[in-house]
Amino acid sequence: MTVSGNLFILSAPSGAGKSSLIKALLQQSNDRKMQVSVSHTTRDPRPGEENGVHYHFVSKAEFEQKIAAGEFYEWAEVFGNYYGTSEAAIDAQLAQGIDVFLDIDWQGAQQVRMKKPTVTTIFICPPSRQELESRLRSRGQDSDEVIADRMAQAQSECSHYQEFDYIVVNDDFDQAVTDLQIVISNQRLKRSQQSQKHAALFDALLAE
Repeated sequence: MTVSGNLFILSAPSGAGKSSLIKALLQQSNDRKMQVSVSHTTRDPRPGEENGVHYHFVSKAEFEQKIAAGEFYEWAEVFGNYYGTSEAAIDAQLAQGIDVFLDIDWQGAQQVRMKKPTVTTIFICPPSRQELESRLRSRGQDSDEVIADRMAQAQSECSHYQEFDYIVVNDDFDQAVTDLQIVISNQRLKRSQQSQKHAALFDALLAE
């Protein structure tokens, strides 16, 4: 019997290191399949992006049909383009015993939680405002105005930290990865998971 996978949401303000943490987590995992969800979007592919790998690229009409049919766990419109997480695709992965990670914001997390209350939510937090701004500036990509906007957005996102099950402060990177691994282990050790995984054992232990 295949043990159902766990659904995780990871949210963080820009510059908190979420993408790097997810990448390191997947690289270090060798005991069970883990994947990051591939979202649907209506924006055009960027150079090097592959359909079905980076995103599922669809037309606006197709996306809106999926919204009307209730096919998304969550969706949002950002700068004129739609982004969404397919419920059927996620459920199929979970049924195969794959742990799935959704890289979405707090608003998306609220939508998913309404449809799937068992989802595990994790907020990745920067160690300080100063460090967050330093990380944003170190990229060398944004103007002072853009950085100011990102800092204001980060403050808004951090104000929702109480809505999440777990908080991981990304101060020491290796420790943050370890903290995420602990959260994943906690979910795998829950009774609902262990009773599936060890059904034969419990049947034998409780046999008359």
